[in-house]
Amino acid sequence: MTAADQSEVAGPSSGPHRRMRRAERRAQILDAATKAFARSGFAATSLDHIVTEAGITRVLLYRHFDSKADMYRAVLERACERLVSEVGDDNYDADAIPALLRAASADPEGFRLLFHHAAREPEFRGMIDDLNSASAEVARRNLAKLIPAGPWLDWAAQVVPAVTIESVIGWLDAGQPDPDSAADRVAQVVGGVIRAAAPPAGES
Repeated sequence: MTAADQSEVAGPSSGPHRRMRRAERRAQILDAATKAFARSGFAATSLDHIVTEAGITRVLLYRHFDSKADMYRAVLERACERLVSEVGDDNYDADAIPALLRAASADPEGFRLLFHHAAREPEFRGMIDDLNSASAEVARRNLAKLIPAGPWLDWAAQVVPAVTIESVIGWLDAGQPDPDSAADRVAQVVGGVIRAAAPPAGES
C-alpha cells in the first residue's frame, strides 16, 4: 500500500496541512454522498454535487469509487451494516423498536435511502427486495409464536416490517417528536397488526 493510500490531503475546508487516512476519507465521501442522494435521488445527483458536498476533487473521489453507481451501492451497504449493528438481524425482543429508532435517528438520510428511495431505483431494486425478503422471514419466525401457520401469518410477516419502517420514517419526518414515548407508539401500531392477524378468542 502506498503512502497515498495510507493518508490523503484533505480538501480546502480542512486546511492545507490536514491529512486524512484512506478509511477516514472514504467515510467522509460516503457521508457527503448520503446527504446528496437523500436530497435529490440517485438519477438527479451528479458527481459534481457529491464532490462539492465533500469539499474534494473528482480525482480524489475516483481513488475510492469507480462510478456513481458504485458509490450509491456503498452508501446502501453501509446503511444496512449500521442498521444490523444497532438492531441485530433476528431480534424481536423488547429493545427491537427502540434500537430501530436509535439507528434511524443516528443516520436519518441513510435510513430513508435504504427504505424509501432505493426501492424506486431499478438498478438497486434487487438489493432492496433481498432486504425485504429477509425482513419478512425474520418476522415470520418470530410471529409464528403468536399467529398460527396460514395465510394470516403470511400477511402479518409482510405487513409488520413494512408498518414498522413506515412508522419510523414518519417519526423522522415529523421531527423525531418525544423520543422517549416514540417506541411505545410504534409498538402500539405493530401490536394492532398482530392482533388483527391473530385468531379471535376461541378459534385456533
